Amino acid sequence: MLSRAADNLYWMMRYVERAENMARMLDVTHRMSLMGADTGMNQWDAALIIAGADKPFALRGGAATPRSVIDFLAFAPDNPSSIAACLKGARENARAMRAQITNEAWESINAAWLEMRTLTLDKVEADGLRGFFDWVRDRSHLFRGVAEGTMQRGDAYRFMRLGTLIERADSTARILDVKYHILLPSPRDVGGAVDYYQWGALLRSVSSFRIYRQIYRDSIHPLRVAELLILRDDMPRSLHNCFAEIVEIMQYLRQHYRRDYESVRLAEGLLMRLRYGSIDEIVAKGLHEYLTEAIDRNIELGAAIAQDFMHTA
Repeated sequence: MLSRAADNLYWMMRYVERAENMARMLDVTHRMSLMGADTGMNQWDAALIIAGADKPFALRGGAATPRSVIDFLAFAPDNPSSIAACLKGARENARAMRAQITNEAWESINAAWLEMRTLTLDKVEADGLRGFFDWVRDRSHLFRGVAEGTMQRGDAYRFMRLGTLIERADSTARILDVKYHILLPSPRDVGGAVDYYQWGALLRSVSSFRIYRQIYRDSIHPLRVAELLILRDDMPRSLHNCFAEIVEIMQYLRQHYRRDYESVRLAEGLLMRLRYGSIDEIVAKGLHEYLTEAIDRNIELGAAIAQDFMHTA
């Protein structure tokens, strides 16, 4: 596949996944903030850190209030990771790839972007923030479902899946790290109703609350949440599941193009750590350190994929 086409398809799906993850994170932060829970820091500061947008937001000046953070992470055109910017980026990449994607997929993302252009913070606040967050998530599901249900399983589809999975792994690691390392409740709240609600909210932010109940069948324990989101290979948004599929795709590409790629070696290394790791080992060495390293290696893998296949790194 031509490097430019691979780049467009890869980033099209990264943008769609990022918009969905941003909406999920803002929805959970909004609900948690309404509780007035006593945590180690402002919930909205934590949202900026999860999004990797704390420094750009600080350059604007002003406190991290619910309205200012939602505006920056959802609507700001100068924030490349805002929901609006992501949907625009996904639409532009899809437009460049009209010949590679189906008409149904194009119509889905184009309609989402056109509707997004009509929305403002004032409008979604008046209609209900929850409805807006659900709309973003639903449009992401619709586009991904249409693409997966109508596209040929060729290289175009494989690079789209790579984009989705790299972005998903990054989001899962970030939100888990922030809960463990930053949003620590006060000592009196550990194991209490507020702490339980926060862990439940985290699970719901990655659509995993019911899965957790089905697997563990008891109250929510932080170590089991970490195990579910890091090591379980049957959990759709876990790091293990993401990298298992990434490695499968990249091993195919290596065999198909008959070349050795640095990105394949990096992906295989990440998967081996997840396949043979245990939550007790991870916690003993430091969960924050483990997740920080996972985020850094995922970024390194994304750069290597760009270098090997897209020549844009």
